[in-house]
Amino acid sequence: MADTSTSSPAVPGGIAAGERASRRARRGQSPWVRAWLILRRDRAAILAAIVLVIIVVASLLAPLYAAHVSRTDPFRSNLSGSITIDGQSVAIMQSSTQGLGLGVVPIGPTWRAQYLLGADAQGRDVAARLLYGGRNSLLIAGASTLICLVLAALVGTCAGFFGGATDMVLSRLLDVLWAFPVYLLAISLSIVLISQGITIGPVEIKSGSLLLPIGIIGIIYVPYIARPVRGRVLALRGSEFVLAARGLGIPRWRILRKDILPNVATTLIVYIPLMMALNIVTESALSFLSIGVQAPDASWGTIMQDGQTLLYTRPVVALAPGLAVVATVLALNVLGDGVRDALDPRTKLR
Repeated sequence: MADTSTSSPAVPGGIAAGERASRRARRGQSPWVRAWLILRRDRAAILAAIVLVIIVVASLLAPLYAAHVSRTDPFRSNLSGSITIDGQSVAIMQSSTQGLGLGVVPIGPTWRAQYLLGADAQGRDVAARLLYGGRNSLLIAGASTLICLVLAALVGTCAGFFGGATDMVLSRLLDVLWAFPVYLLAISLSIVLISQGITIGPVEIKSGSLLLPIGIIGIIYVPYIARPVRGRVLALRGSEFVLAARGLGIPRWRILRKDILPNVATTLIVYIPLMMALNIVTESALSFLSIGVQAPDASWGTIMQDGQTLLYTRPVVALAPGLAVVATVLALNVLGDGVRDALDPRTKLR
């Protein structure tokens, strides 16, 4: 007897039903859950996040590395010291073999626990200083990003929501800051404040404090975030749900807290990794010019400055922090793109 069975015609319908159920499930999720589901499917963003975690953890473990692995003090000169390599004592500062053979050059990379990346002009372990420098660079970038976003959110929200004279005054203040080239403003503030320190009432911030570069970098980028925030608030203020809330007599502060700020939060979150990348570059530039992080503290910018005179003999001293800055900034930018696409998938289409 011939087999008269046929494939079930319900398969396409079942697929369509499954897709509809999936869409209904997505509609029932909160925006943050949907954003996370989109972000975790972005392999480049996840890889960038892993790289960032490795860099942050390695920098936080700098004291353990210096105490138990390299067993050196990365902040003390060691011009007359020596280490043992393959049973032989090797001086940290070695006689120069270039030109007339005058002077000394630091030891190069040993690829061992001690002086893994060699020494700088003061005989200090470059690897240990690189990790300590990462702590300060990441700390300054993170803190200045937080200050910048808080100030920008406050100024941009007030200007866009209240309008009128408030908007005019705040917008003109932003224009004044915007008129200065960002690095010229940062250098000018750094030269004045870091050379003299600052006193605000009973609070005195000394010239070598990390609070000074944090505050300077946090302020100079406020206009670049406040303007997009203001534009976002202006768009929200004219939206239908805000107009409906006003028509119902809901107080303005409640509208601001319940309707405006939650929608502005996504804009600020997108800027976090991008601003951190920009602040790391700015801090490295200021420290390279000796108007950022001050001795005895270290940052990636100060280590690059230390290696400037060793580019032809020990280039790794300057290349190591430079590569660390490149890797961190690249990872932050890739992660920032992923966060932007997750919070607003329409930007990918545009």
